[in-house]
Amino acid sequence: MKFWRRNELWKIGIILFSIFLLWACSEPVDDYQTLPQGSVVLAFGDSVTHGTGARVGEDYPEKLAEISGWQVINAGIPGDTALAARERLGDLLLLHRPDLVLVELGGNDFLRRRRAADVKVDLAYILNACQTAGAVTVLVGVPEVSLLRATMGSLEDNIIYSELADETGALLVPGVLSSVLSDDELRADRIHPNAQGYFHLARGIAARLREVGLLN
Repeated sequence: MKFWRRNELWKIGIILFSIFLLWACSEPVDDYQTLPQGSVVLAFGDSVTHGTGARVGEDYPEKLAEISGWQVINAGIPGDTALAARERLGDLLLLHRPDLVLVELGGNDFLRRRRAADVKVDLAYILNACQTAGAVTVLVGVPEVSLLRATMGSLEDNIIYSELADETGALLVPGVLSSVLSDDELRADRIHPNAQGYFHLARGIAARLREVGLLN
């Protein structure tokens, strides 16, 4: 009887261990190598990347460069949409050959009432192009700006950003820009951070990159 119990317990233990291994293997694992100082980072976006609402040198790419020691290239164009940005991305990737690309786009598409599904298609194209070029690809979540929700301090990322991260494998920086644009003290107007807001955005992005090991 004792032998039978030991034998059954051994079998149960093997089964439980196997279940644990299957569960562990099914969990997504971020596997990023730390980018050394001097690495080339392309900040690709619209007026938020450009730094509209603050003075020269107060934009988030500049602040991220100070935090990280990376060479962060500001490729933000005010008014740019995800649709228009597709056309200029290829030349930038060839010119700079970035180790990492930060994609912050979609806000102007939403302001122009483009369907979220169409914006998602354009962003997926951009993310895939960056990944094909061999760059670590990071997607900054963007809210679909609502004056009422901004006034209430409750902006949230549009759902397409989490969907894109799941579908493309891009690293998502969720909620940081939404939180900045929800705070009167951190924004220059309803769609742009101020200098303090850009610093907050840079720190939030840096924190996410540290979380997955890309930044020391």
